[in-house]
Amino acid sequence: MKKLLCSVTAIAIVGCFACFSETASAQGTAATGNAKSSAEHKVGLIDMAHVFKHYEKFTALREELKTEIQQSDGKAKAMAEQIQGVQKEMQDFKQGSPEYLAREKQLAQAASDFEAFRKVAQRDFLRKESRIYHTIYMEVTDTVKKYAKIYNYTLIMRFNREDLDTDDPKKLIQGMNRQVVFHRVDDDITLSVLDYLNRSYKPKSSPSGNAPARSTSRPTTGTKQ
Repeated sequence: MKKLLCSVTAIAIVGCFACFSETASAQGTAATGNAKSSAEHKVGLIDMAHVFKHYEKFTALREELKTEIQQSDGKAKAMAEQIQGVQKEMQDFKQGSPEYLAREKQLAQAASDFEAFRKVAQRDFLRKESRIYHTIYMEVTDTVKKYAKIYNYTLIMRFNREDLDTDDPKKLIQGMNRQVVFHRVDDDITLSVLDYLNRSYKPKSSPSGNAPARSTSRPTTGTKQ
């Protein structure tokens, strides 16, 4: 009788261990599956050149800079005309005469002022242009981060969404060297990001700080990067 009880007890213990092992195994498999699921990558693509080209704020800032450059060119043109006027006056005087020497001194000063103005203006405009690009780039990348966080993207890559140019051999070869050979339409977030940026830039009639929404317009089909 004692032997029978011992056998029954042993079988029960073995059964419990078997159930426990199966449960633990199932939980481990589920945990592994969840870990894999949470670690899965979701890749998105954005055409930064397209965004820059069609972002209204970028266009407006460049137009402002263009106006400044035109005004500077006007001043430079006036300075150049002054130099030409002095050169013309010098022709009316004998070389070495007091009048000629005075104009020569005036010409040297005008030429020096013109060169200094040109260098300062060029450096200033390059610095302003760099700030524009930096400002827009930071706004775009910040919007991309928001979009990626909302729609669970783990990686956003740059690419060119334009069709291959089959008429220009050089551009065709460049297009064939694109890193992204194939992508799904939904992977391209360019239009969604651009739409959000333009809506945020317009007058405050539209709410600001909205989450970037998926654009209803879809990229054109065809051979893409």
